[in-house]
Amino acid sequence: MKVMIDGPSGPLEASVEEGSDREAAYALICHPHPVFGGTMDNKVVTTVARALNACGLSTIRFNFRGIGASAGRYDDGRGETEDAAAVAVWGAHRWGARALVLAGFSFGAYVAMRLAQSLPPSRLILIAPPVGRFEFTPFGAPQCPWLIVQGDADDVVDPEAVRAWAEAHRPAARLLMLAGVGHYFHGHLVELRDAIETEIRSG
Repeated sequence: MKVMIDGPSGPLEASVEEGSDREAAYALICHPHPVFGGTMDNKVVTTVARALNACGLSTIRFNFRGIGASAGRYDDGRGETEDAAAVAVWGAHRWGARALVLAGFSFGAYVAMRLAQSLPPSRLILIAPPVGRFEFTPFGAPQCPWLIVQGDADDVVDPEAVRAWAEAHRPAARLLMLAGVGHYFHGHLVELRDAIETEIRSG
């Protein structure tokens, strides 16, 4: 279902899928870098959303400001975090007291991690977080289970930088390093889907 959500710079275009479990959390998934073609319809984003939905969660994908029908212009992660916060508030109104799962791919992982500092999720899922390309140093570990899925053949993000960053936190993230997988998960979306479903079903 397509909806328009009030954002800090104007309406935000979003896609909502209702989950089968009325008691489950709802999930907000953030897309990759808007300047380089990232949208809510990115194949990694839609794979994550489908995996979460298959586990019974309701999901929201949305376009950051300036993308698709969303108003505004790119703001280097600051405004995009405000966009994500507005969408999370919309979700809280729609689904009441349900817990929030935050997820993001690449730039979207940066935004999700930023948002997790002020809007604590019940679970955080970061896909190929751009450590070294954006400033991750100030971020504290979320006080919830968190998963990082990273390809060891990533040619955009340094996998070892991601590993070092993940291992420096307490509580530490569960880091799943996928062998032979590049940044965009070409040919490996099934592995990504399975990793997300396993994470959610493990409780």
